[in-house]
Amino acid sequence: MILPSVSLLANAPADSRGEVFTKPEVVEFMLDLIGWTADCIQDPMRLIEPSCGEGDFLLTAINRLLEAHRRHPLVALKGMILGVEINKQAFEVVREKVESRLVREGFGWTETQSLLEAWLIQGDFLSTPISGGFSHVVGNPPYLRLEALPRELMQYYRRQFATMYDRSDLYVAFFEKGLSLLEKEGRLGFICSDRWMKNKYGGPLRKWIAENYHFESYIDFSNCDAFHSDVTAYPAVTIIRNAPSGTTRVVRKTDVNLSELSSLSRSLLADCEDDRILQLGSIAAGNAPWLLTSGKRLGIVQHLEEAFPTLEEAGCKVGIGVATGADKVFIGSNDDLDVEPERKLPLITRRDLRDHRIHWRGSYVLNPFAENENGLVNPEEFPRFNQYILRHREAIQRRHVAKKNPNAWFKTIDRITPSLLHRPKLLIPDIQGNPQVAYDPGEYYPHHNLYFITSDSWDLEALQAVLRSSLAKAFIATYSLRMRGDYLRFQAQYLRRIRLPNWRDVPEDLRRTLSQLAHSGEDADLNEAVRTLYGLTQHDWKSLITE
Repeated sequence: MILPSVSLLANAPADSRGEVFTKPEVVEFMLDLIGWTADCIQDPMRLIEPSCGEGDFLLTAINRLLEAHRRHPLVALKGMILGVEINKQAFEVVREKVESRLVREGFGWTETQSLLEAWLIQGDFLSTPISGGFSHVVGNPPYLRLEALPRELMQYYRRQFATMYDRSDLYVAFFEKGLSLLEKEGRLGFICSDRWMKNKYGGPLRKWIAENYHFESYIDFSNCDAFHSDVTAYPAVTIIRNAPSGTTRVVRKTDVNLSELSSLSRSLLADCEDDRILQLGSIAAGNAPWLLTSGKRLGIVQHLEEAFPTLEEAGCKVGIGVATGADKVFIGSNDDLDVEPERKLPLITRRDLRDHRIHWRGSYVLNPFAENENGLVNPEEFPRFNQYILRHREAIQRRHVAKKNPNAWFKTIDRITPSLLHRPKLLIPDIQGNPQVAYDPGEYYPHHNLYFITSDSWDLEALQAVLRSSLAKAFIATYSLRMRGDYLRFQAQYLRRIRLPNWRDVPEDLRRTLSQLAHSGEDADLNEAVRTLYGLTQHDWKSLITE
């Protein structure tokens, strides 16, 4: 039975179904890496492209097969290629291209139709029954969040694929089904976002691959224009083999460009010495993040992890600011929020931070919570507040949190803890290139786009210096997802991985130095103080901060 929502995708435009087109140089590179080359293709090899679009991979794979087709009878050719495409319009385009190619090759009408019938399926790869035993799986799976799908289809995919977890991307299911179709020693090669290798929703997929497959190669394409259109995701080529786990070959983004892909593929296939290629072992380990950093940096990070407690073990607490679900209503200037003074708090956002200092622009946030933190206030006790929320009731009640809690319809998504306002804290924006860390002596409440750190043991200005340093960035870069423009995610889960000496173990002179350098020192002086704090040699420090 075909789900109605699948039929909708079959007729949807390319952008709404997450389709992007891959450049020919990248296609050739990936087919080389998985071993689908004219001199290697032999019966009974079988290749499948799960989402063939208009034929970027499929046509090139067919060209390579036809280059060697005189070694294979027609009956063998029929079983050696399979392209699946959900969209009807794209399917018709690729069918015409394949038909034209077969005619040029000299196949007659009957032979051509027979091959088209065998090689092409118009349907949903994820819900179409497909027998396994493929030696090669290759392609560019859709860039589509699971929540963007019709609810019925999203629920179906979650039932069918064990690795679809949390706020997953659809390509996770393509990995699971593609790998499940591989025969022993078969290879899968995908180009897509690499977020699943480190983030929460990729955990089950990482664990499944670690236990059953060999994560053979990772080529970081974030610095390379791999697609015909601009893609905001952070792309990588991933080669996985149906074999016991082993060494992973990693190529960093600085070593990838279109003009050198042919040379790079030869080095990867020959497994020879090449400065562009890192050989890393034990990357795939359970559902933990896959650390695709240089061996030297990783070794130093692991040494620091063994030698020092985590940020929170050293007495610091990491949190995130308040999300309202309706910022245009809950946030405004003092005059915009015409409520009682006790029903609003001065709010700090990432736009208020510059050069590690606070430059407050005068925003406030409504505070519907009681001072004693026993729950929400009674709006009728605050006439101006009551009048304000009733005036904006329609917008406030459209939020999911209001529908879920109709008796508390005016609450913010996150609980506001008034005592946090007056507590000294460090403020750190989520997405940034270099660490931006500002000190708040206890005057503002943080917005959801800021993480905050408090501590009863560490001097926060000294901690500010540590978190501004290249060491903190190295920890974040090791575990964090990378974003477009080489930005990192300074999220709580990554901040908590930073190691930190206990404050009692920091010498008095170094305490003073760190505090003095916190928001005005030169980067070189600050880094030197932090290097001393952790007892790293100059050589180890250079290895840690160089990637």
